[in-house]
Parts: sequence; structure tokens; C-alpha cells
Amino acid sequence: MLQNKIIYKTGTASETQIAQHLTLCNNQFVPPLNQKVNIIVYAKKIAENSVTFEAWNNTELAGLVAAYFNDEKKVTVYITNVSTLKIFRGVGIATTLIKMCIENAAAQKFEAIILEVDKDNETALALYKKNKFIQMGIKNHSVIMRRIIP
Repeated sequence: MLQNKIIYKTGTASETQIAQHLTLCNNQFVPPLNQKVNIIVYAKKIAENSVTFEAWNNTELAGLVAAYFNDEKKVTVYITNVSTLKIFRGVGIATTLIKMCIENAAAQKFEAIILEVDKDNETALALYKKNKFIQMGIKNHSVIMRRIIP
């Protein structure tokens, strides 16, 4: 099974590896990621400013959760990206990476994790609900979701 070949790490992906991963995942986003951001600029921002939770299949970045832990009051962590290469979807990688992010936030005594997801992205909405995120509101075409840290 694919899950058995996956190694999980934190903070090891380079800007180039992140950009390659996001480019390969581009069309899995709703709408496609490159319609919302410049992927190269976004990968640089992620590499420089976020904590990355990574799933690796040998040298290939199979899954990525990127989160900003920059709230000085330690109230909220903001997940900016959740993505898994298509071939690795459905085997629990995103759930494992989200759990890693939650555990990291709990260890640092943050209170909650927030994210935004397109209201038409049913797959992502189901993933977040499964991981105990609840809808807090709607902003433009995005659903704002929050998960309290236990």
C-alpha cells in the first residue's frame, strides 16, 4: 500500500520542492491554485514563513500542510495549504499531516487553527469536518473553518 512507503517530516522541503509539489497539485485546488496565486511566489512565502508538515515518497513531496505559527499571542495558527499528489490521495496522508500540525500547535499552547477553503471544494470540506474543524463563517467564496486545540 502507498501509505507504507511514506515518511513524515517537518520543515525539510525546499522552496523548489514546494513549488514543484504545488504545480503538480494545481488542478486539484478549487479553483486551480494558479488562478489565485503565483505558485513560485507562494512557494517562497511558504518556505520562508510557515512550518511545513510533509509526506515524502523517497525524494518526492507527496503531501504538504503549511501553517503560519506567527500569532505572537499564541491564539491561532493559520493553515495556508493542504495538498496531496493525486496518486497518494485517499490513503490518509492529509489527515496525518493535519494531525501533525494540530500536535505542533498544542505543544506550543496555541488555542485554535483556522483555515479558508472554497465553498465548492467538497473533498476538502469533508476532510476538515472529519478532522473536527467547524464552519465559522463565509468570506466571499470561501468557508472559514476553525478547530479548537485540545
